Amino acid sequence: MVKVGLFVRLEAKPGKEQEVADFLRGGLALVEQEPDTATWYGVQMGPSTFGIFDTFADESGRKAHLSGKVAEALFAQAPELFASAPAVEMLDILASKGA
Repeated sequence: MVKVGLFVRLEAKPGKEQEVADFLRGGLALVEQEPDTATWYGVQMGPSTFGIFDTFADESGRKAHLSGKVAEALFAQAPELFASAPAVEMLDILASKGA
């Protein structure tokens, strides 16, 4: 059962939309190596607005993910790809299905 999550809102710089989409697609392979990440979604909400939503059984899984390879790559590439710093929101999961 998942109890905590993350939502990260990403706003691509003009002309960088495809690179952000490719980054999110490529991130899946890295996240698949994280046993404590229950679910992970790279999403596009508009022409230049993207996001990451992921869930974890507990706080230790979330902390491990935040110090993992995807987070490292995200923040390393942020100045090049994003119009502003990624907005990371910590979530408590109140109800879920499928995770």
